[in-house]
Amino acid sequence: MIKETENIEQNKSADKQSSIIEIKDLHKTFGSDNHVLKGVNFNVNQGENVVVLGRSGSGKSVTIKCIVGLITPDKGEINVLGKNILELQKEELNIMRLKIGFLFQSGALYDSMSVRENLAFTLRKHQRDLTADEIESQVVEALDNVGLSDAIEKMPSELSGGMRKRIGLARTLILKPEIILYDEPTTGLDTITSREISELILDIRDKHKTTSIIITHDMACAKLTADRVIVLKEGKIQAEGTYEELEKSEDEWVRSFFE
Repeated sequence: MIKETENIEQNKSADKQSSIIEIKDLHKTFGSDNHVLKGVNFNVNQGENVVVLGRSGSGKSVTIKCIVGLITPDKGEINVLGKNILELQKEELNIMRLKIGFLFQSGALYDSMSVRENLAFTLRKHQRDLTADEIESQVVEALDNVGLSDAIEKMPSELSGGMRKRIGLARTLILKPEIILYDEPTTGLDTITSREISELILDIRDKHKTTSIIITHDMACAKLTADRVIVLKEGKIQAEGTYEELEKSEDEWVRSFFE
C-alpha cells in the first residue's frame, strides 16, 4: 500500500534499525517568507536507492544539501550513520563528509586540471599519507569503475556532458563513500546517455554497497534506479512508495509525475 501523507509516519520504527539516514521535522526558510522545507520526515535504509521527486522549488536539493552540511536547517534533526549532523563540530563534520559522496549537477570538475589531476587532487587533499603509486592506482581504479579509463589525460573541456558526469562520479567514488547524494544526475543528457548513467548508479550500488538519495526530474531514471520514491510538494512529503505504487496513486497530483 502506498504511504500517502497521513500514513508516512507508520512503520518508521520498524525501519529504524537499518536506517543510514534519518530526517526528522526538517524546516528551512530563506529570507523572511520563502519557507522551502516545512517539516520533512523520512529514512533511508542501508543499501537503498531513494529517489526524490518534486516540482522546482519543492525543496529537493535543499534537503540533500542539509544532509551534507552545505545548508543549515532552521529546525529538525539529521542523523547520518548514527550521528546528528547538526551537532557535529567542524572537524567532525569534515570527517563525516568523507563518508558522503555528493555528485553535483555539473560534475564540478576543476577546468584547469586534467582528469587524472582532478581525481588525484581529491586523494591528496583527504588522504595525505598515500604514495604517488597508490594515488595513481586508485585514480585508474576509479576511472575503470565508470568505464572511462581512456579519458585519464583529457581536460574537462574535451569531455561530453555524459563523460563529465562519469568523471564527477569517479571523483566521488575515489574516497569510497558509504552514501552518495545525486543531484539531477541525468540533467542535460540525451536519452541513451541518461540510461547509461542510471545503469551506472545501479552498478555502483551493487558493487560498492552504497546507500543513495537521487534527486531527479527524469522519470526514466527514477523508474530504473529507485527502490523507493518520495514525492515532495511545497516543502512537505506528499507521498512515498515504490515507483509502481505511486504510478497508481489515487492522488492525481502525485500520479501526474508518472503520466
